[in-house]
Amino acid sequence: MATKSMLGTVYETLLCSPGMNEAVKLDFKLNRKTVLLLNSVVEAGLGNGSDSQELLNFIPTEDADELKNFVDECLKKAGLKDLNEKMKGLISQ
Repeated sequence: MATKSMLGTVYETLLCSPGMNEAVKLDFKLNRKTVLLLNSVVEAGLGNGSDSQELLNFIPTEDADELKNFVDECLKKAGLKDLNEKMKGLISQ
């Protein structure tokens, strides 16, 4: 099992690697509901208050699936889908 400090080091290294600061063009049209939900997910993930976490409990399954699809499409367009899967593999070990 990988330790959190080791995973943190790997993640920081990946974020500093060449090409990670290159711009990626993402052309999406999202409805306002998805934008609001995405904001709540990001705020909760960054730990900006318990209100956001409570709001996440009310996200319907179909809206959560739409957010997952959006993030998946962003990863694909940025060429980071495989890297993300490998990082998830490190976490689950």
